[in-house]
This record gives sequence, C-alpha cells and structure tokens, in this order.
Amino acid sequence: MDRFYLIVGHVAELELLVPQGVKLVQLRLKDQPEAELRRQIARARDLCAVHGTQLVVNDHWQLAMELNCTFVHLGQEDLDTADIAALRQKGVRFGLSTHDEAELDRALSHDPSYVALGPVYETKLKKMPWAPQGLQKLKRWKARVGDLPLVAIGGLTPERLPGVFEAGADSAAVVTDILLAEDPEARTRKWLEATR
Repeated sequence: MDRFYLIVGHVAELELLVPQGVKLVQLRLKDQPEAELRRQIARARDLCAVHGTQLVVNDHWQLAMELNCTFVHLGQEDLDTADIAALRQKGVRFGLSTHDEAELDRALSHDPSYVALGPVYETKLKKMPWAPQGLQKLKRWKARVGDLPLVAIGGLTPERLPGVFEAGADSAAVVTDILLAEDPEARTRKWLEATR
C-alpha cells in the first residue's frame, strides 16, 4: 500500500493532483445526485487508470461495483448496509474506518484490505465525535492488526510523518493539509517527497 493516501472531495481535485505522481487516491463524494456521482466516479476511474493510480471510492460501493472500480472505503455505518459478499464476489477490495476497540474488532471480522484509525491529531475536516487518537493508540492498533495495512488519518502534516510511521502506520491519509493549501499541487509534491 502506498505510504501517501490522498483524499479529495471532487473529481476536479483528483484531475489536478493525480498527475503530480499520486499513486493512491480516495474520491469522497458527499450530497450529490446519482447522475453526478456516476459521472465523477467514472471520470476518476478513467483518469486513475491512465496514471497507474489506485482509486478508492468512498461509501458508494454499489456504484463502484457497477462502474468496475476495484477498491472502496467504508465507514462503520456503511457496514450495516454494504453487501460484503457481493464486493468479494466482484473482486472489489475494501478498507474500513475505525475509532475504538469495538469498531476495530468489527472491522477485523470482515477481513478488510486495510483499516484506518483517526483522527490521529485534531482535524479541521469535520466535527468529530472522537478526541484525537494520538500516536500511542496508533501503536496499539498496529500491534492488533499485524501485517494488515494501517492507515493514519486526521491532522497529518509532513512534519508529523516520522512519528506517524514510527508508531506503525503504513500509509498517511491527507485531506485538508493539501486541499486548503495555497498551492495544492506544490503541497502534493511535498507530501510525495516526504513519503518516498
């Protein structure tokens, strides 16, 4: 799994940043009509194919399967409705969000391709019901998941990377540090350099 995991909220951001050398990107689409979801996912799939980038579709697992995407990310609430057997049958891999021990147990029972823990640090992205998890919890998660890739997310910066990787994260997921940067392309290149 690539050590740099970019997360974007629109296909236009993906079009701008993937050509910088991004090899793992999640398209996290919220509150869009189905036709627009379909358009953006299909466009992202095609662009990622051209650049040799792994696309991960957030939440919209049915559309991902329909549009022949190979990877989805699911939150805990998605597990209530997602058809894991159908995903497996179609060969679609999936990663799962976790925040506490019960969620980690639940995630591991589904044998995902990775688990994510967050927010590691305080995040500007959205109001979180969880306090920052910290590096010690990241270490505990890595001890629990073993060889399964562990994704750290929440408040990450290139300066915080050494501690995050030392604590056991295999990949660093980034949203606001890039999308809110004055120059998102330059910031993406900085992240790529920091994670190589």
